[in-house]
Amino acid sequence: MSTLLLNVSLEPPPGTATPPRCQSALRHQRFLKRRRFLERRRLLKEKQLPPRSAAPRKDKRPASREPQEQPCVPPVPPTQTGAVAWVTPAARGKGAAARTLPSEEELLSEFAAGSDAGVARDLAKVVAVDCEMVGTGPHGRCNSLARCSVVSYHGDVLYDRYVRPPCPIVDYRTCWSGIRKKHMANAVPFQAARKEILKLLAGKVVIGHAVHNDFKALHYSHPRSLTRDTSRIPLLNRRAGFPEREAISLKRLTKQLLHRDIQTGSQGHSSVEDARATMDLYKVVEDEWEEVLRRTPQTD
Repeated sequence: MSTLLLNVSLEPPPGTATPPRCQSALRHQRFLKRRRFLERRRLLKEKQLPPRSAAPRKDKRPASREPQEQPCVPPVPPTQTGAVAWVTPAARGKGAAARTLPSEEELLSEFAAGSDAGVARDLAKVVAVDCEMVGTGPHGRCNSLARCSVVSYHGDVLYDRYVRPPCPIVDYRTCWSGIRKKHMANAVPFQAARKEILKLLAGKVVIGHAVHNDFKALHYSHPRSLTRDTSRIPLLNRRAGFPEREAISLKRLTKQLLHRDIQTGSQGHSSVEDARATMDLYKVVEDEWEEVLRRTPQTD
C-alpha cells in the first residue's frame, strides 16, 4: 500500500484582515496613549480622568485566563463651532470671554511630533512697539504721543503714523523725537490713532524698551504676562557685559550686542528703527528668557 501524506497549513491565507479582537486592542492602546497626553496638558475634566486607585476587592470568581476586551469609549460630538467639548471648556459666568485653546487635531499632531507643551509660539502674535513723545502742558513737561510704530517679529512695519496730541504742543523735542511742526499737518488725532494701535497690541506679546513709557503715552495698560521689556531683562545686560540690575539705554545695548548704531545725527530718533532694534535684542535671549518666564509665571 502507498502512504498518503497530507500537508495542512493552519496559518490564515495572505490578505486576511486582522481579527476584530486585535483591532479593538490596538484602538484601545492608541486611546490610552492619547488620554495620557491630554492628562499631562490638564485638558480633561474631572469626570473624564481615570478613577483613583482604591483598595482591590476580593472577587470570588476565578480569573479568566483570556484577556477581556475593554469597552469602547464613544467619541465626543463636536460643538457648533467645531471645537471638541472636552478640549475647549465653555466660559464661566455671564459675559465671560471664552479662552481659545488648541484644537484636538493640533494637540494630537503636537503629541505625535513629541514637542514639549508651550514651546511653540505663534510668531504672528509677537510685536515690538516704540513711541516718540512731544512736550505739552505747563512748560512742556507732559509727555504726549506724537508718533507710534509697531513692527512684527520679522521687522515688518505694521503701523507707523504721526499722532496729533489733544493738547497744544509746547516743545517738539526734535533732537530726540524727530518730530517737527510739519508732521502735525496730516497727523492722526490721538483717539483715532490709539484705537488703531490697541487693536494691534491686544492679545499679543509686546516687546519694548522701557515700554511702560510707551503704554503711558497711549493711556493703556498691557497684561504683564504678555509684556517683554528689554530694559529689564538681566540676561541682556549680562550678555552685553553690563550690571544686571542697571537700566541700560537702547542705543548702548544695540551697539554692544547687535553692533549697530542707532539714534545718530541731528534728525532725532526713528521709532521704526528703535522698534526693530528692540525686537532684535529680544531675539538674542528669547529662548532663555522665555524659559525663565515659564518657570516663574508673571501675574497680571
